[in-house]
Amino acid sequence: MSGNSPALDAALKRFEGLYPDVIELSLGRIERALERLGRPQDRLPPVIHVAGTNGKGSTCAFMRAMAEAAGLSVHVFTSPHLVRFNERIRLAGKLVEDAALIGWLDRTYAAIEGGEITHFEATTAAALLAFSEVPADLLILEVGLGGKYDATNVIGAPALSVITPVDYDHAAFLGTDLAGIAGEKAGIIKAGRPALTAIQQDVAGAVIAARAAEVGAPLYRLQPYFIDAMPEDIALTGPHQRANAALAAMAMQLFGNSTRISQAAIFEGARKAVWPARMQRLKDGPVTALAGGLPVWLDGGHNPHAARAIAAYLSALGGKTALVTAMLASKDSAGFFVPFAPLGVDVFTCPNAPGHQASPPAELAQAASKAGLKVTACASLEDALRAAGASGADRVLICGSLYLAGEVLGANGEAPE
Repeated sequence: MSGNSPALDAALKRFEGLYPDVIELSLGRIERALERLGRPQDRLPPVIHVAGTNGKGSTCAFMRAMAEAAGLSVHVFTSPHLVRFNERIRLAGKLVEDAALIGWLDRTYAAIEGGEITHFEATTAAALLAFSEVPADLLILEVGLGGKYDATNVIGAPALSVITPVDYDHAAFLGTDLAGIAGEKAGIIKAGRPALTAIQQDVAGAVIAARAAEVGAPLYRLQPYFIDAMPEDIALTGPHQRANAALAAMAMQLFGNSTRISQAAIFEGARKAVWPARMQRLKDGPVTALAGGLPVWLDGGHNPHAARAIAAYLSALGGKTALVTAMLASKDSAGFFVPFAPLGVDVFTCPNAPGHQASPPAELAQAASKAGLKVTACASLEDALRAAGASGADRVLICGSLYLAGEVLGANGEAPE
């Protein structure tokens, strides 16, 4: 179920009929739309462009909080949204309002003139139009998928390109070769413009370095001591978030030339960042009430890399966890469950949010069982939560899909603001 207003839903739905029959990774469609809109990508605040497999959203959230702590006005573009489409476009610190967003969507639709374009490309064009017309000091622009041919990769000279950890995901579009995936992510690195990379696997790191050398881009690498220097009480939960905060801190120092954004602002931002559905402890509400009084956590992680980070946190936490899980059919469900096997978690599979091609609970249960986990297939999220609450666990973690996370947040009255 959409959390959008009917008017916004109608404005967004018009773009669905413009999909090409075969969606090829290309910048041509959005470039044509932007030309008709007067090239808003040339009238943006300084841009920090962010690609990677995991940690993009969290890193963007930390950067935004750090920059705002320094007194900067910040635009942010992220995807997907959890409850309302407006979450994707933050203008000078506030989520875009319906009336203004519909106006930018109307202008974009008129500019396309019935030509082929994907929904993400069209809404990215509308977002860039919005960012070009509202003043700000910084635009944090998150890649949707890949990098080289992503609709956001129309920025010719970003202030900084940032690449978070690269791993396997979106195999249908990016393949299963890690070097190839890293090459797609590294496509956001631009000639002569600085780039920053997280600590990477050797194969991915080599590809990123080669791309930077090829285009003459100064390349900076996150170092472990930056992670160690982060305050202990950062806002987001889990040891992997310390690395995301450190990457954001280094990005802010590079963006601010180590003077505009102080260490005090960086630490304040690390302590104040907000990014929903990343090891988020849910409040008391209709969803959590189903778990019989157990603490309920929520994480949108949906690939093996994310699962390893979640499992590491649960291991450090101790006790027993019950996983309530739904996943898209396109995801590596078998690989997702493997990191949880040593923890002895109980798994309760359920349908994903409506409107998405999901793995049926029974098939997802087979993947969890092959990983050595005790698993129960459930007919609904509600049934899965009740069963998890009665399993003898110390806590319940809902995970495996951002779409499921959005459904949970909306049902529990915790839509992002």
